Amino acid sequence: MPTWQVVLLGLLEGLTEFIPVSSTGHVLLAGHFLGFCSPGKTFEVLIQLGAILAILSVYSAKLLRMLFDLPSDARTRRFVVSILLAFLPAAVIGALGHSFIKSILFESPMLICVMLILGGFILLFVDRMELTPRYVDVMDYPPSLAFKIGLCQCLAMVPGVSRSGATIVGALLLGTDKRSAAEFSFFLAMPTMAGAFAYDLYKNWSTIDVSDAQSIAIGFAVAFVAAVVVVRYLLEYVSRHGYALFGWWRIIVGGLGLGALLVLGNASVCA
Repeated sequence: MPTWQVVLLGLLEGLTEFIPVSSTGHVLLAGHFLGFCSPGKTFEVLIQLGAILAILSVYSAKLLRMLFDLPSDARTRRFVVSILLAFLPAAVIGALGHSFIKSILFESPMLICVMLILGGFILLFVDRMELTPRYVDVMDYPPSLAFKIGLCQCLAMVPGVSRSGATIVGALLLGTDKRSAAEFSFFLAMPTMAGAFAYDLYKNWSTIDVSDAQSIAIGFAVAFVAAVVVVRYLLEYVSRHGYALFGWWRIIVGGLGLGALLVLGNASVCA
């Protein structure tokens, strides 16, 4: 695979992982039109390690403080339990449906485009709703609320839905404000993405050769840098401007992709 394609896919992964536009959808669509195929879509999943490490680095001080507070602070313990409960549904469904998701859903660019467009309209609608938030701090989310948000995250098993989009929309409808909804999505991404990465690496270890490893390493590095930038500035942006920009982004990308598929056809030739 040409290095410029690896860099492009890594950039797409890092820029879109934590905003509600579906990083997987963007990377899969780009790979489809570039004619790039990786065995079992391993490259597309494993470069997420860059985004995982990006959010860990940005939140390292807060995570360390929580680690030290965990034995003595009930609020911190409740938050950790909430994150684990929110992670559980996706972990179970992801493991049980791994083969179907990777072999069927990930191979459907038309489905991805439709989900991008549909999700864009939903995001615009929810962003304009006059909702009165009951929770404005992720540390105060009760475990029951976190579990419900985790159920919403399972919708993102369909590429194009967006993991962050599903959790953010679910959180907003369940009574959170825009900033804390995005921040909770950040925290939930840590175990979810780490689990997906580890499981996919385990399932596809035998198919990765030296050239794959080099491409994954480059994609990972680019994704890391791009994701750090996004994580540092996203919360402030959504606090001031909401999610409308991302809704329109989804509609435009999905519409362009759908048009290209209708003109060029759905078949892809692997490079």
